[in-house]
Amino acid sequence: MVNLTIDGKKITVKENTTIMEAAAQNGIPIPKLCYLKDINEIAACRVCVVELEGKDRLITSCNNVAEEGMVIYTNSPKVRRNRRTTVELILSQHDSHCVSCGRSGNCSLQNVANDLNIIDIPFKREVSRQAWDKQFPLIRDSSKCIKCMRCVQVCEKVQGLGIWDVEGTGTWTTVNVAGHKSIREADCALCGQCITHCPTGALRERDDTEKIWDAIADKEKIVVVQVAPAVRAAWGEELGLKAEDAGVGKIMDALKRMGADYVFDTTFSADLTIMEEGNEFLQRFTAGELKERPMFTSCCPGWVRFINAQFPHMTNRLSTAKSPQQMFGAVMKTYFAKKLDVSPERIFTVSVMPCVAKKGEREAELFYEEYAGHDIDVVITTRELVKMIRSAHISPETLVDVESDRPMQQGSGAGVIFGVTGGVMEAALRTAYYLLKKENPPADAFKAVRSPSFQAGDGVAEADFAIDDVLVKTAVVSGLGNTRKLLEKIERGEAHYDFVEVMACPGGCVGGGGQPIHDGEERAFERGGNLYRLDKNAPIRFSHENQDILQMYEEFFEKPLSHKAHMLLHTEHEKADTEVSRL
Repeated sequence: MVNLTIDGKKITVKENTTIMEAAAQNGIPIPKLCYLKDINEIAACRVCVVELEGKDRLITSCNNVAEEGMVIYTNSPKVRRNRRTTVELILSQHDSHCVSCGRSGNCSLQNVANDLNIIDIPFKREVSRQAWDKQFPLIRDSSKCIKCMRCVQVCEKVQGLGIWDVEGTGTWTTVNVAGHKSIREADCALCGQCITHCPTGALRERDDTEKIWDAIADKEKIVVVQVAPAVRAAWGEELGLKAEDAGVGKIMDALKRMGADYVFDTTFSADLTIMEEGNEFLQRFTAGELKERPMFTSCCPGWVRFINAQFPHMTNRLSTAKSPQQMFGAVMKTYFAKKLDVSPERIFTVSVMPCVAKKGEREAELFYEEYAGHDIDVVITTRELVKMIRSAHISPETLVDVESDRPMQQGSGAGVIFGVTGGVMEAALRTAYYLLKKENPPADAFKAVRSPSFQAGDGVAEADFAIDDVLVKTAVVSGLGNTRKLLEKIERGEAHYDFVEVMACPGGCVGGGGQPIHDGEERAFERGGNLYRLDKNAPIRFSHENQDILQMYEEFFEKPLSHKAHMLLHTEHEKADTEVSRL
């Protein structure tokens, strides 16, 4: 143990604890901009400087370890003057039009500047502005970049992609797409982790909310909205709602008040995905197609973009099943349009997703006999949903629980856990067991695939399940850096599985790049726990018991993997990816 004094308070901490951590553990916050534990500890911003008694120069608290007998001052006049000057210099190169910034009110730079009472900037303003493709789902605003390096480090260390890099020198040093490429030329997975870890508004998703308002205003359009499972685990965070008071029913109420004609829960199509993907797995497994390489889930578009770019020779191992988002879009424009007796062209489909990659996923043009165009017309993130609620001047405390519309109302607990890493696998195994045994397993029989944490086991949860004389070897992984390691092991023959679930974002969709941002906090597993709670308390916990799904098969698709199901609910991933890349 180490004894030291911080701001007159004698404290004791474990060895190798940083000064910043030591202070935080004892209720003494030290401001920071660039620091991310275990990811970005390079002291680039120098906002976290402190004064060490007996030393003339200030030291950074994020990467200096507490030592025996240290006397530290975190807010001395010297520290305050230095920190103020540092932030003023940062602001001199920063577009400070906060009122038009998506991160206003949730910006670390804004908070630090306000705390330091910075009103005037004594330095000449020189703001860099670089061109950017505003149609791409991920938007970078160079004028708001503070060169903290978080995006570079998250993309490299966590996701293993290295999309971002430093360019320029001196005053004009900045961050941009690596290799002097455009963002469309880069192998960006659109996971959005750079967005959620950016301390300012330099990175954000493309805002598509006005497209929805325009559709609502168009009397010829029938606006149909679906809400993903992971959204309910996080949307209330920005509105001051407790998790238990922020159910999906209140989202439905908000959407109806905004003017949506019909609202649905994506857990319905998550169940539909399981019916198709589970049957596909059993078909490929029993045919002996998985002896050399596993079948991979295909629900996560960030993962699909990753495998197409990084391991294209393995793309044929993806399940052909569309994601729940795309399946629901197809169902809305066919089955539901027929129920309403309207042309599919009148159906305007909207998805509320925890994900930026979903904006990219919807881009592929589809041409079926039933309809032409896109499965989904607009995708918004959880953050954009919250913007729309505020724009509509809806008071969160007035929202009430509203049921999804019929006939696609029911969703199972298995569908809910799609939003957390391991959830797709667990849901699929519940139904695969039923398809093999003609009876349900205990609902929690496959909880071994639930990941204990993003860090545990390199992000991989492995589990073997015996169903009578059938042994199924499974793996679940989240985070693309972890995924790369797993795929390389599979390629080297060091690991063999029958079925693998991959989620691009650490912790799954609950940690998606479109979720509410809490700077320096990782809430994926806390949110995931909320989804498991909902699953445990759900009236039905098996996708194959969803009566609305069964009715739709009876009335429209006939059965899983039917010709019509293949036409509308499945895709060729290589072809789809090529189509998207051209846009």
